[in-house]
Amino acid sequence: MSIFIKELVRKKLKQISSEELMFYSKQYGFSLSKHQAMQISNYLNQNSSVDPFKFNDREKMLRELARITDIETAQQARKLLDEVIKSYGLEHLFE
Repeated sequence: MSIFIKELVRKKLKQISSEELMFYSKQYGFSLSKHQAMQISNYLNQNSSVDPFKFNDREKMLRELARITDIETAQQARKLLDEVIKSYGLEHLFE
């Protein structure tokens, strides 16, 4: 089951649109411009080898998010990710 969940997450990240990112940013209280959402979407689409389940790759993604947006947004994203992982009991999937 964990392989299935990981593949779903990887596929979603590779295919996420800027419109979806704008929707989620409003839903979770993030401030993103359309341009930033496009940059994030392009980064995720073009860097499919980055694995969000590996610590180093997650850090790389968050550094890129901070570069595109700002450090505060990246920290907020990290906090939200940690909360989601914990609330669904998925800690075992993340290195």
